[in-house]
Amino acid sequence: MNKAGFSGETHNAFDELSDDIPVAVRDTPGITPQQRLQRLIFVIGGISTFLVLAVISGFVFFITTPKKTVESQPAPVSSVATPVPAVSNPADPQTILGHLAYPEAPESELSPITADGRIRLRRTAAQRFQAMVQAARSAGVVLAPISGFRSVKQQEQLFFAIGAQRNQTPAQRAALSAPPGHSEHHTGYAVDIGDGTAPVTNLQARFENTRAFQWLEANAARFGFEMSFPKDNSQGVSYEPWHWRFVGDRDSLETFYKARNLKPVQTPQ
Repeated sequence: MNKAGFSGETHNAFDELSDDIPVAVRDTPGITPQQRLQRLIFVIGGISTFLVLAVISGFVFFITTPKKTVESQPAPVSSVATPVPAVSNPADPQTILGHLAYPEAPESELSPITADGRIRLRRTAAQRFQAMVQAARSAGVVLAPISGFRSVKQQEQLFFAIGAQRNQTPAQRAALSAPPGHSEHHTGYAVDIGDGTAPVTNLQARFENTRAFQWLEANAARFGFEMSFPKDNSQGVSYEPWHWRFVGDRDSLETFYKARNLKPVQTPQ
């Protein structure tokens, strides 16, 4: 042991570490080498303790801090406008048992197509029907109007009263007659036609065998008329070869076709 109380090995180790001792510790006057070593150990220990505590604190903060999830983050604002769903037009027709809803023609728009004035159609339809009757007559065919405009009230009587007489459910009745508010006759554009020379076929499927029907099939389109309920029609209504409607002007065309999403029919040129 030397005078300072350190072995030679200890003293050499101290000399090797002295270059790493902070100046504030190394150059402090009036302290022994042993005190310097103690201060060095204290400083190193303090730094080590601080680092360990910092690491532990960071780890604890990491595991205890709530994590942000995708759901908690506000949704990004898109620069593209979100399309607004289309709103159905409340005036569009709605179906009941295969029948579309139709407005009732105003009385001021109706004109007679018979001499007694009992059967009426909308003015333009009435004019075109009478022209069609004249054209058929020149070909020896008699087109006899059976029914034209019917009010919603008249249709209600026809639908419910006759349905009750025949013991028919509404679905069974709808195959033969439209519910009130859903008849084409309300529009003033629909007309039931018979053969004046074969009245026994009126409102019967066998009307298709008459000359009147055959003439209508070949010529009605020239006057703006078409059959409403052909065989296997998409509405599921019974075949009515006697029931024809006028579609020869803008209002009548929109009345029957605007909401039906039908495609054009290709015909030979």
